[in-house]
Amino acid sequence: MDRFEAMSIFLRVMEKGSFSAASRDLRMPLATVSRRVAELEAHLGSKLLIRSTRKLALTDAGAVYLASARRILEEVDEAEQLAAGEFHMPRGELILTAPVLFGRLHILPVVTDFLAAYPEIDVRLTLSDRNLHLIDDHIDMAVRIGRLPDTRMVATRIGAVRPIVCASPGLLARYGTPKSPADLARWPCVNFDFFSPAPVWPFRQEGAKANTDMPIHPRLSVSTAEAAVTAATEGVGATRVLHYQCAEALNAGALRIMLADFELDPLPIHLLHAGRAALPSKTRVFLEFATARLRQRLKHLLPATVNDAAEE
Repeated sequence: MDRFEAMSIFLRVMEKGSFSAASRDLRMPLATVSRRVAELEAHLGSKLLIRSTRKLALTDAGAVYLASARRILEEVDEAEQLAAGEFHMPRGELILTAPVLFGRLHILPVVTDFLAAYPEIDVRLTLSDRNLHLIDDHIDMAVRIGRLPDTRMVATRIGAVRPIVCASPGLLARYGTPKSPADLARWPCVNFDFFSPAPVWPFRQEGAKANTDMPIHPRLSVSTAEAAVTAATEGVGATRVLHYQCAEALNAGALRIMLADFELDPLPIHLLHAGRAALPSKTRVFLEFATARLRQRLKHLLPATVNDAAEE
């Protein structure tokens, strides 16, 4: 059995949605297409497809194998093109993930420009505030906000973002501008549970070796940053989010930053990909395309001195 041929046939069957459609597309007898897939399953010792009269469905093993087969065939094709000295337009499906709001505000605009520049590449953008596993979830590249643990992944820094506390002008007029984090004890607050799971907000105190945790009174606790920002603009309470999550409200004057002198250090933002010796061309061209554009988009979120450090 030619495994590369079997992979290609299996991939075409799933792309076309049926054995008969793949047979016509490949100009190969239907019996041959069916036999090659059956031989592949026998070789793997695992069922890849669930066949029915209406449609084909992947088994769990089939879904994993399909993603791997697609990546392998793309890399083989690219290697052959390079060995032949031919120009090869990057192509294939690029799978990206990013936090929900950050992805909508900053990644999606870059992706739409990228699609126009590279018509042979399709993008699947998964927006999730849960960190997906690049290998297990078959992700080509991820946006990560925060300090990275020791990892074999390769990270490209594109910027940084401030964790800030903000409130509506009406609430500030009512309670007065706080001079220190201790003043929050009498303030109503909106807690973004994902960012601060406990009703405690950390602050940096001048000269202190460690951050100071300040208990707060959450009048409202929410599970998304957008909900926290909306509630804060309506005067429910002060909230603590990342700067990009409330940038529109700040620019519109609906929220104001407070306790800036006690902010924690900015959190780095990276593009993360698996540490392969040679990146697939679709991943490499996206990294090159997106890095400068994202750095430019994120510059307004930080003072110039911090932005300079983000580009190093």
